[in-house]
Parts: sequence; C-alpha cells; structure tokens
Amino acid sequence: MGTTRAGVTGVTVMPEFFQVEGIEAVLDNLQRRARVTAIATSPYVMAPMPDGQGGREPPIDAGAGSVRLLDRPLWGRRELFVRTAPSFAPDPALYRGLRYQPAAADDLTHAHGHVVADTIRAAKARGMMVLLQVQAAIPPGYRVQFGGPVEEDRPRLPDGSTPAIRVDNNGSLASPHLHDYARAMVRDILRAYPEIDGLRIDWPEYPPYSLDGAFFDFGPHAETAAARLGYDFGAMREAAGALRAKLLGGLTPADLTMWTERDGGRFRLLQALIDTPALRDWLAFKTDLATGIVDTFRAALDEVAPGRMLVAGAFPPPFTALSGFSFRHAARSCDAIMVKLFTMHWAMMVRAWGDTLVAANPGLRGHAALPRTLAALFDIVDDAGYDRLEDWRYPEPEDAHPVGGHAQTRKIRSAQAEAGDTPVWALPHGYGPVADFARRFAIAHDAAQGRVWVNRYGYLSDAKLDAMGAVVARQGED
Repeated sequence: MGTTRAGVTGVTVMPEFFQVEGIEAVLDNLQRRARVTAIATSPYVMAPMPDGQGGREPPIDAGAGSVRLLDRPLWGRRELFVRTAPSFAPDPALYRGLRYQPAAADDLTHAHGHVVADTIRAAKARGMMVLLQVQAAIPPGYRVQFGGPVEEDRPRLPDGSTPAIRVDNNGSLASPHLHDYARAMVRDILRAYPEIDGLRIDWPEYPPYSLDGAFFDFGPHAETAAARLGYDFGAMREAAGALRAKLLGGLTPADLTMWTERDGGRFRLLQALIDTPALRDWLAFKTDLATGIVDTFRAALDEVAPGRMLVAGAFPPPFTALSGFSFRHAARSCDAIMVKLFTMHWAMMVRAWGDTLVAANPGLRGHAALPRTLAALFDIVDDAGYDRLEDWRYPEPEDAHPVGGHAQTRKIRSAQAEAGDTPVWALPHGYGPVADFARRFAIAHDAAQGRVWVNRYGYLSDAKLDAMGAVVARQGED
C-alpha cells in the first residue's frame, strides 16, 4: 500500500514492563536515551507465578532459548514464571458461533488491565506512534506463548503428521476458523483501543525454524484451499514428500557440494524447480496462504477503522521462500512491513536443521559441508561460518551472534526491493551483549535508512538504549 517513508525509531515494550517500571518512567527512558518515536505493545497484562507454573519469561524457544535472561528484571528477577490475562474485557457477542474464543477477563484484568490503555494515552500525548501487536495465527492472539490452534487446525506435513516439537505454534493459514477469529479480534481490539495508530501482526507465515517447519501445509484446510485456488494438491504433496524423504534418509556428503560451490548451488536449485513444477507450485501456494491471512486483517481493519495502519512482521529473505511470506504481495495490504532480524534464532536454526539431517543421515556426521551448506542456504554469514555443527547454538547472553553484517544488510535491502513503495522497517532483537547489539542496530539502521525498531525492551539495558540513541543522533547530524 505504501505510507510515509520517513525515519522511525521504535521499540516493542510488552505490558509487564509498564506494570513494573511505570508508564512514564519507561517512556522517559525510551525517549531520553534512545530517541524513540514509536512503541508497540500487546493487549494483555501479566503476573508472576511460582516456579514451574504458567510460562517462562523470557520464552525458551523450544528449549534452545532457555539460556536467555532479561536485561531488565521483572518483579526483581531476570527469569521467572508468569501468567497473563487480557488487558480488556472481550465482547463475547463478536465471537458467537466461532471455534475460537478470546481469553476471559479475570481478576488480573480488572486490577491491572488499565495499564495498556493508560500507556496508549501517555505515548500518544508525547506524539509517539502506537501499535498493538497480535499473533496472526495463534489464537487468542495476545501473546505468542499463551495460545494455539486445536488439533484440526494444525498445519500438516506431506504424510499428514505434525512435528512433535515446534518453536512457533501457528495454526494452518488455510483454516477458515483462524480467519473468522482474526476478523472478530480486530473488531474487539479497535473497540477497546480506538486511539491506536494500527495493528502489527506477527508471523503471518509458516516459520521454518526446523526442517519440518519448512514442509507445511498439507492438512485438510490446505487441500480445500488448493482446490479453490487451482493447485494440484496431490502433485504438490507427492513432490514435497519426495523431497522430504530425500533429506531424511537419502542425503550424502556429495549432495552438499553444490552448496559450497562458487554460486552457492543457485543454478542447481533453480533447475530443480524447473524440473519439478509441483515444488514450485507448492512454494507459490504457501505464499497465497500467507498473503490470504494478511489480506483478512487488512479487510477487517478497513471495515471497522479505516485509516489505521497494518504492519506485518515476518522472517527475512531467503527464509521467506520457505515460510510463504512475500514482501511484494503483503505490500498491497500493509502500510509497512517489519523484517525480523532475530539473529540468535539463525544460529539455533542451523543447529536444529543440522541435527535433524545428521540423525537421518549418519554419513553426514562431522562433515563441515553440512553447517556450511545451511549457513549458505540461510545466507547468514559473510564467510563460511563454523565448520563444526556443535559450534552452532543459541548464543548465551554475553555471546556475540554469529551472523554477518553484509548478510543482514542484504536481507533488509532484498526485502525493501521486493516491497516496492511500501517501507520496510528493520527489526533487530535486543538480546545479546551491548557491543554486539550496538553493531547490529547500526547495521539495521543504516540499511533501512533510519526505519528501525527493536524487539524487545526487556533486553535493552540502559547501555543499549544509549547505544541506540548515539546511532540515531549520528544520522540526524549527517
């Protein structure tokens, strides 16, 4: 759609930090130290729980992220267990007859829910842009760790199964029940928070954190959608199943050599897609499904609150070829698009994909070509990366993220080129040591021409906020 291409400095601040640190204190800190002009938060509130009850904060990312600690403590702790509740009382009439229902308001809502509305008013009074972040395909949608689809709406692999372990918990983007819920949720949120500038939808795609995560979606909802959209579902399922079988049992070290050749195997990859049109169709089909959920949010916003912004947040290229998200297609419905530079996840993904491939193909064990192939396929390094798969892991809090600066720049610029006139906002993650974060923020800020957000305030020590402010001030002096 396109909107102003002016610079923006934003931070995702989850409601619990406004609860603990105070609204004005957080906003003062963001503006004074980091020159922040925009915030995103979510429509829930939080309370601490005894250890082992509720969910861990910070999230553990399917176990790999259990090393993470908050830079800004919550209720005096850098890791803790929590529960959440909506920050408003959902209107049950909007969801009547739907498979998915909103979480019910409870004592936590009544005691602390006002914090979100108070935050929106306070930020708007300071002239800040305010977005509310919701999950595109994880009902009830208020926070990624608390929710998920019923079994009938889970995305399926070519053989009809679902992976035992996933980082995300997205439902099938083809499920009409998720689209119905999205429409109702948009109406409900804009009823409760009419002052917001817009919605930010997270993960309108099939996140390829694992190898299996790249092989969605072949469930019954997807089959129905394929027929409607004119795809040969059986051919796509057969082709994707054959490729998955090759990877999980038929892969040899020789198969990896093309990825370490000078062109990174791009010619052979293109030739494979030419020779197997059903694989090409499958990737295009995923794009249609991801675009469809974005379009649903756009239509719902236009119906209830014309003029409000829609911002999608998604994986960067080339991950999007597997996730289904298209910056070009989403640009027709979005006012801006966030390209997520969650670089600690990229190292985790090399390890997760690699461990799966080694377990299925023992002959790959110890071969440097495997981690090099994955690093090249994901385009995350400026050199060959680590030779040993064991060295690829979720970074500890004081570890620099093993990613290349040029690789990050390529991802941002590729996303912007594909999005056309719709601005792409870079979204680096705050997790990591100060110097490494400052480097990644500067890369994102420069490549995105001053349009940058950071995820999340809980990982932004005052030193990191100061580093952000220094980069923003430098651009203002240029």
